[in-house]
Parts: sequence; C-alpha cells; structure tokens
Amino acid sequence: MEGDSVKLLGFWGSPAVLRVKWALAVKGIECQYVEEDLSNKSDMLLKYNPVHKKVPVLVHQGKPLAESLLILEYIDETWKQNPLLPHSPYERAQARFWSKFVDDKCMPTVVAAFSKVGEEQQKAAEEARENLKRLEVGLEGKQFFGGDNIGFADIAIGWLPYWIEIAEEVVAINLIDAGSMPKLNSWFHTFIDIPIIKELLPPRHKLLHHTKAFLQA
Repeated sequence: MEGDSVKLLGFWGSPAVLRVKWALAVKGIECQYVEEDLSNKSDMLLKYNPVHKKVPVLVHQGKPLAESLLILEYIDETWKQNPLLPHSPYERAQARFWSKFVDDKCMPTVVAAFSKVGEEQQKAAEEARENLKRLEVGLEGKQFFGGDNIGFADIAIGWLPYWIEIAEEVVAINLIDAGSMPKLNSWFHTFIDIPIIKELLPPRHKLLHHTKAFLQA
C-alpha cells in the first residue's frame, strides 16, 4: 500500500472531494491528485466511474471507488493509523448517521435556500435552519463530532459551514449564527482552524466566484 499506488480524481471546488483530501491528510497518505474538468470529463473518469461519471474517485492499487462517504470508510479500514471512526459500535453508527443526515437533509435545503427566490427561498431557508439546528445534537457534550478529536463525521460535515458562509455573502441570507446555533458555530471555527484542515480548503475568493456563477446559472 505505497503512497504512489493511490490516485484521487477530483475537482477543486467539490465538497465531496475535499472530504477525501482531508481523510487522506489525517491518515498521512500521499496520493497522486488528478484535477478533472467537469465540463469535459476525461476518459479516465468515465472508465473508473461509468455509473455516476462524477468525482471523487479514489483509485487504490488499480481499483476504483466512488461516493465520498464510502471512500472515507474504505480509507479508514485500509489504513489503520489515526482512526476516523470510533471503536464503540454505537458511536460508529452515530458518526454515520450525522454524516448521512447532512447529505440527505441539510445539503438539499441549504442549496434550495440559496438557489430559490421569493417565498420559496424563505421557506427553504427556514427548513435549512431547522436541519442545521438538529445537527447540533451530534455535538452535545463534545468539542467535535468525533469527541475530543476530529473523526469521520467532522470530516464528512466540515465543508458545510465554509460553503454556507460564502453562499451567504452572495445571496445575503443568514443560516448559521452564534446566537441560534452556538455549538455548531463554535465547532466550525475550531475545526476549520486545525492546520491540516485549513491548508486544504479551496481559496475563498476563487470559491466565491465559482459559487456566484453556480447560483446565477
């Protein structure tokens, strides 16, 4: 399992790709990163992910894996150092639950809050705030979703507030604030200040431009 046998096909502005980059960094795994042009997908991407034809794709020893949460689990099971999932079966289930909750509940309503207009936008924003408030339950009595240290759920969820802050600047809708979501707000700033996390974030100005283009498309 040498570092040079690990390849990651990604796109710089993809939250799902960022998850995988973070997981590999926490594990100390070097990989060959291949930037994809999603408007002109490479033959390599189409070969390795013929079903969904999207990033990220992790290729380990010639074998491709798609879907970011599944890739995180594979990384954790393959490289045992710095475990992402906790030892307790219950805590492992909780980490998976909150990670899936963000993908299934938070992300669609957040996207709707920034892409809809008028009354539909206000309704989506309220639903997004309710889901984000529910997410705080996963932080009850803990600094991170993983406990005293970052873990699987932190890596799976950590991109969300960063993207929300940028989208808030574009659309001028507030979804997260210290008053209504103190635990989530505090967790985000603590998580994002961890050097290994911060250094892999996409440049804010570049992501801001990309988000404007996406929301105005």
